[in-house]
Amino acid sequence: MYEFAIAWEWLAFAVRWLHVITAIAWIGSSFYFIALDLGLVKREHLPPGVYGEEWQVHGGGFYHVQKYLVAPATMPEHLTWFKWESYATWLSGFAMLCLVYYGGADLFLVDRHVLDISSTTAILISLASLAIGWIFYDLLCKSPLGRNTWTLMGILYVALVIMAWGYTQVFTGRAAFLHLGAFTATIMSANVFFIIMPNQRVVVADLIAGRTPDPKYGVIAKQRSLHNNYLTLPVIFFMLSNHYPLAFATAYNWVIAALVFLMGVTIRHWFNTTHARKGRPTWTWLVTLLIFIVIMWLSTVPKVLTGEDTAEVAPAFRQFASNAHFPAVKDTVSTRCSMCHSAEPVYEGINRPPKGVMLENDAEIAAHAREIYIQAGRSHAMPPGNITDMTDDERKLLTAWFESAVSEGRTE
Repeated sequence: MYEFAIAWEWLAFAVRWLHVITAIAWIGSSFYFIALDLGLVKREHLPPGVYGEEWQVHGGGFYHVQKYLVAPATMPEHLTWFKWESYATWLSGFAMLCLVYYGGADLFLVDRHVLDISSTTAILISLASLAIGWIFYDLLCKSPLGRNTWTLMGILYVALVIMAWGYTQVFTGRAAFLHLGAFTATIMSANVFFIIMPNQRVVVADLIAGRTPDPKYGVIAKQRSLHNNYLTLPVIFFMLSNHYPLAFATAYNWVIAALVFLMGVTIRHWFNTTHARKGRPTWTWLVTLLIFIVIMWLSTVPKVLTGEDTAEVAPAFRQFASNAHFPAVKDTVSTRCSMCHSAEPVYEGINRPPKGVMLENDAEIAAHAREIYIQAGRSHAMPPGNITDMTDDERKLLTAWFESAVSEGRTE
């Protein structure tokens, strides 16, 4: 069964790869169509119903693109729909959430110094937050407040800040940031699935039936598309954040998350204004830089722990701490790994434990048994460049420890 850890690692890698590929496709098409929409030029010779046109050159050819504000007079013979990029991105992202955070809830999702809850409770909170977030957002858009796009976005920002704080009060810092990205991405993908695509189907159905489509469907879809456009960059940040503990494992991580949303707005404002040919608001880059400097400063504020760490080994990992190889493994980890993976690393240039992983006591070593097995036993990824001279015998020890502990756990 210890080979399951290898298979699980490759499965997680495959799903992550798929998620990145689909996200590139979705984000790329989203950015392209927003830029296209903003760059449309109105001319007198345009056919009836055409809102604007744009000439583009790419790959050695010229493209002439026209946009109908509502719909053409007749249904085109070939119509390309842009939807699967969004669906595949959300589905692959949710699969990753299940593999990493639900499958490893005791390690990656629950921090009992933050909130002492069971893994099952944490998973239920996670699922509920994603569903409730979309329902709240959708009702808000459909309310009278939704008639003003910028007022709506302001309220949405406040809601996202509240969620950022809330997630950090329930989950680990790493899981909180990941969930904030999932929360936002769920809204974006649900916009496509529940609003944008159904509205487009109504328009197509009207064309086929010979009816004149109602312009309101296009207006509503465009508003949701604009929201998606401004939320994209923060979602990418949260996708990457799990590799950077200075973002998620600091005292004011929820404030950092709130500022990331603002940076997404300032960056997109520059691109959107430029694509609309309304100038180049270079002030947005100065604002973005200042916000980023504030984020870096906030990441240096010491984090005050509110409870004593009893270093008790969690039930899910006791088999690794009770294994006969564990005393020798602890000595190896203390010698080869803890110089970096400690609360106060002593290795030059390392100021914080990489990825927030500490290996200073029995509980921490046992909790990260699978990662130690993969990173330092079955592969030579750690220590990086083998800077602490871990021997082949020590790697065999780590491998034997994990595999025998798993085997013993199966026979109990």
